[in-house]
Amino acid sequence: MTAITVRYVGGPTSVIEIGGLRLLTDPTFDAPGEYPIGSRTLVKTAGPAVTAEEIGAVDAVLLSHDQHPDNLDTAGRASLAGAPLVLTTAAARERLGETVTALPSWQHVDIERPGGGVLRVTAVPALHGPEGSEPVVGEVTGFVLSGDDLPTVYVSGDNASLDRVREIAGHFPSIDVAVLFAGAARTPLVPDAPLTLTSAGAAEAARILGARHVVPLHFEHWGHFTQDGPSLTAAFAQAGLSERLHLLKPGASAEL
Repeated sequence: MTAITVRYVGGPTSVIEIGGLRLLTDPTFDAPGEYPIGSRTLVKTAGPAVTAEEIGAVDAVLLSHDQHPDNLDTAGRASLAGAPLVLTTAAARERLGETVTALPSWQHVDIERPGGGVLRVTAVPALHGPEGSEPVVGEVTGFVLSGDDLPTVYVSGDNASLDRVREIAGHFPSIDVAVLFAGAARTPLVPDAPLTLTSAGAAEAARILGARHVVPLHFEHWGHFTQDGPSLTAAFAQAGLSERLHLLKPGASAEL
């Protein structure tokens, strides 16, 4: 089976190299700063370890959603113009226009690989908070990457629901790599529940999926995260899954 490489850029942003293709997750390239959203303010505490220019050309962007600046900031939004394919939600397409492609849950797009064959990108359900929160937080999506002789990769997006993870495991019984957005994000928008996976939830998601490798994203660099890298390390140790966890430093890569 062909290996993949995941490079951690910062926040929810990574570069996934698989099957000769380069995919970018949730582009965030701004410097630290404040982002007022209605009555609340999100605070970015660190910029990316790698700039969009240093990353260079990509074959596709996997955009979990566009409505929150911690998943698509100003510079990240500008970077979409250079991508040949941006896959995201129907709601994001309404806001961003025809330059992006809406991919409903369980639908897929096949991207031709340079050496022959295709990489299949399937949209999968995600819930950005507790049950019933979608009218408040908006639509989000995750993705599964698959193909002949390729590992199967789950990119969660801002999903907080283990029930959605169980549903995905039912459709894809063999997940090799799980790229999990964690951090237990909390804002006044939904004050009583996390908007992304807790550290314990990430470990449980890894168990549900049977994932051999887990690369966490989106657990630092914004002020609304309530759990961090040490919390992930402790949760995976408590679950007996430490060997699956690849906790990368910004700018670092893991070949899996």
